Amino acid sequence: MRILLVEDNRRLNNSLRMSLVDDGYAVDSAYDGLEGEELAEATPYDAIILDIMLPKKDGLDVCRSLRQDRINTPIIMLTARDTIDDRVEGLDSGADDYLVKPFAFNELRARLRALFRREAVDKIGVLSVGDLTVDPATHWVERGGQPIQLTAKEFSLLEYFMRNPNRLITREMAEAHVWSYDFEGTSNVVDVYIRRLRRKIDDTHPVKLFETVRGVGYRLYRPES
Repeated sequence: MRILLVEDNRRLNNSLRMSLVDDGYAVDSAYDGLEGEELAEATPYDAIILDIMLPKKDGLDVCRSLRQDRINTPIIMLTARDTIDDRVEGLDSGADDYLVKPFAFNELRARLRALFRREAVDKIGVLSVGDLTVDPATHWVERGGQPIQLTAKEFSLLEYFMRNPNRLITREMAEAHVWSYDFEGTSNVVDVYIRRLRRKIDDTHPVKLFETVRGVGYRLYRPES
């Protein structure tokens, strides 16, 4: 999952970004409304965390502009304003949720999970490919009834494939969705993580779910019933 965080308080931005990255999200940061709007228009994010009081362009105007441009990415508004009228204005601008500062990170984490559940193709939130099951809300993974332990980044990559079964995912697509713009890693990072997933998911099963498309990328194959 890839998130855009638009917050001008650099200390808060950095703290939230690190916590979200620890949870396995790819996070791009912006520090003013114009920068945030440009990133949101250029990149297909899974969610946007948007402060209201921003320099250059406030969050309400950014949200309205994105909705007018038919960008329907889920948006959580952050603000110190806590009156009913302020909350109504934020939601009416097109936001999906509203969080008043100061807030506990666990609450933001739970609200993100709730947004992702609502956006999931499978309305119950559980993703299945063959006998492999993933629950994005709890980060539970099992295959054939046996639990599988994944790191946060492994889980993010697997969830991306689970939401796109039988679809060719290029290395560039995987990097763009699971790693942020400022990621500095090896050029074969996707290959490394696919090998880890195969070792945990495929090696002990006769039916292999991950398929290599040589020179291009990978596909998570949904076996025929």
